[in-house]
Amino acid sequence: HMEVWVNMNDDQHMWICGSFFQFSAGNGWDDLKAFDISPEGAKAPDANSLVAGLALARPQNLYVVQATKGYQVDSISLANPEGSFQSLMWMLPTMEERDKTLIAPRLARAYLMMDEWGNRDALVANVETLPRIYESLLKMDQFAFTFSMQAQLAADLVVDEDFNANDAQLEALSMGLGLTTPSEEFWVHVGKNTANMQPGDKINLLAYLVPRFGSGNPEQEKCLQTFISGMQPTFDVIRSKCPTLSDGDVELIGTELLAAEVLKPGVSSRGEYASWLNALTESDIVDYLGQRRSYQAYAESDLQEFRDTRTQEAERVEQLKKMMEEQQAKARKDRSMIFNPRTGNFEGFSP
Repeated sequence: HMEVWVNMNDDQHMWICGSFFQFSAGNGWDDLKAFDISPEGAKAPDANSLVAGLALARPQNLYVVQATKGYQVDSISLANPEGSFQSLMWMLPTMEERDKTLIAPRLARAYLMMDEWGNRDALVANVETLPRIYESLLKMDQFAFTFSMQAQLAADLVVDEDFNANDAQLEALSMGLGLTTPSEEFWVHVGKNTANMQPGDKINLLAYLVPRFGSGNPEQEKCLQTFISGMQPTFDVIRSKCPTLSDGDVELIGTELLAAEVLKPGVSSRGEYASWLNALTESDIVDYLGQRRSYQAYAESDLQEFRDTRTQEAERVEQLKKMMEEQQAKARKDRSMIFNPRTGNFEGFSP
């Protein structure tokens, strides 16, 4: 609105223009440049002549900003999948920029690995479900359930081609996170039988379980019940073969084996799973645990890398803040409008 604009000072003008550049392009602008095209007579006034200059007219300062707008991609670049996923998430609501930064590299790695085992198109389509996931995650205690953990769970859910953020899946997610009362027939059993697992391992299990809900497939429902009924017997077999393992490790291996073999229809029947489990040796189980822990070590390394990146980003933001403060100070010194108490408006002035 022109009337609003003309009654603003230079600082307010800069805020509006800066907000346009900040929010009109999801990932910002490239090649940003500014030009001062003010006429010759528009110069900084003498600070001692503010009152005297109220009634005098002089040319206004004029600046032009030029940049190339970034556009949201419609496909994933194999050369830069992380950047592509960042672009896909530009305009997603609910999520903070921090969340998008954490999720993008996880989705990129999953996308590249899917060349052999996954559905890349399903992953790309599932990106739009992230805001619904974060509606639940935002309610979690951020100290107990860190931003990195939230990102890992969200990424793992999106990667699963059976996940579509239907109501049953979101309800299961809420119960699994402890945000709503867990169902006696499923989540109470899961909680009791995984009490000794590490938080990161529980996140992985939750990512296995949640996408199995709301399928409308009776066979899938049977698989969920088989998972529950098979937990304690599986733990008993593992303890008998590896008596020195901790309860947490037993629960980790047991739930991983169940998730791999009985959680999806058509993989293994109850009888086939029982025969396979009994045939495992102590060495098989210990090797599996070592492999599983190696994934965790990689995740911890990834987290440290993020922390280093976050520190660098904080330093960069601090530098930008300092530059902005210097620019504001200069703008106040060179401003071409002041408030006229006689008219109640901001007006141009010259020395």
